Amino acid sequence: MIPIHYVASIPEKISLGVSKFIFNNPDLENENRRLIQENLLYKGKAQRLGELEAENISLRLLLNASELLIDTILVTEVIGVSATPRVHKLRINRGRQDNIYVGQPVLDAEGLMGQVVEVYEKFSSVLLITDSTHALPVKVLRNGTRSVAEGISDFNTMKLRFVSPTSDIKVGDKIVSSGLGDRFPAGYPVGIVTSRDHKTGANFVDVEVEPSAQMNKSKHLLLVFDGRKTDGQK
Repeated sequence: MIPIHYVASIPEKISLGVSKFIFNNPDLENENRRLIQENLLYKGKAQRLGELEAENISLRLLLNASELLIDTILVTEVIGVSATPRVHKLRINRGRQDNIYVGQPVLDAEGLMGQVVEVYEKFSSVLLITDSTHALPVKVLRNGTRSVAEGISDFNTMKLRFVSPTSDIKVGDKIVSSGLGDRFPAGYPVGIVTSRDHKTGANFVDVEVEPSAQMNKSKHLLLVFDGRKTDGQK
């Protein structure tokens, strides 16, 4: 007869055995890593579909796909973060040996994260779009209204600059990169408008945007090669 306490522990033993098998199986670990990267690549390529639908340019997609889709993207991992709370910088495990360049756009699976600002041989530094020194030309996906999204060193909030009281920008509007300024490709998700406040007598409206990207959570990122390469700096 099997002791009752032993029978009761069988599920736990099986669970521990399976867990041990999984963590000690390099093939499963490699497959899991491959699936994570593959999923990230698919999400990155799908980010601009919202703009395509809004502009109703299926014909343009057929005739000029190279202009609308990502030419080359490279998966990278976050290996460090700034120790100063108000400085929103990351370190990634790609560098000059991977042809990374200053100004290169960086995404996560949900939207724009930032851009490369320093390149070394085996790693690079990325300035997030939420940093207080960063400003990004954007537009409202719904109607094309242009503005500039400015970081305020808050991972969860950005602000739109110089928004006129008559501007057609509403809570819930999706904000995407406009492509102006030759810094970021057009059409990538930046965030969602969460508030609009027009103070009496003010010349401009206060508009807050919640970033689409998971600024302080994402570990796997995408580097976009868009043909505007500049020499890396050290």
